[in-house]
Amino acid sequence: MDTATPAVTVALHDGTSVLAEADQVDARRHGELLLPAVDKVLAEAGRTLDELTGIVVGVGPGPYTGLRVGLVTAAAFASALGVPVHGLCTLDGLAYAAQDAGIEGPFTVATDARRKEVYWARYADPRTRLTDAAVDRPADIADQVAGIPAVGAGALLYPDVFTDGRGPEHQSAAALAGLAAEMLAAGTPFLPPQPMYLRRPDAQVPKNYKVVTPR
Repeated sequence: MDTATPAVTVALHDGTSVLAEADQVDARRHGELLLPAVDKVLAEAGRTLDELTGIVVGVGPGPYTGLRVGLVTAAAFASALGVPVHGLCTLDGLAYAAQDAGIEGPFTVATDARRKEVYWARYADPRTRLTDAAVDRPADIADQVAGIPAVGAGALLYPDVFTDGRGPEHQSAAALAGLAAEMLAAGTPFLPPQPMYLRRPDAQVPKNYKVVTPR
């Protein structure tokens, strides 16, 4: 599952292929849409929650509120079921999906970070990230992304910088699960299931906030 972008996306994978998936793009309803998506995917696959052997969750980078929905839900399921939870960079999921669009590399992945910024990273191929995930204004990284394809909604928002923007636009849990299955088979380590924020939350405590305590 992944809620680090406007896409609320869930998939069920059996280690070989995707059994069912659900994707809906709505940046303001992550908490409302995630659990129904889990129920839908399990029902379509004819499986139950207690059959899960592990959970993969996108850790971002992403905005504070949406990102936490997926991470908290994954942690709750893992605790209740006694199964491991594996973290993956959300950008890596988009990179892995790029191969379905015929993009082999090198290329850039960029998602919308709001505030006229993007979360981004460069890739050698759909499985190999060359740089750490970062958050920047597009104009500040123009020389680093010039002349190569770019995938993700962030790239499509700034075509003057990402001049060869292509699909996929949104995150796919099916791609994230496919990558995770390969990593599990190869014994490749995962990220801890902790949020990758890269910057402070959009919501801030107002300056000169007056604290009132009872006498």
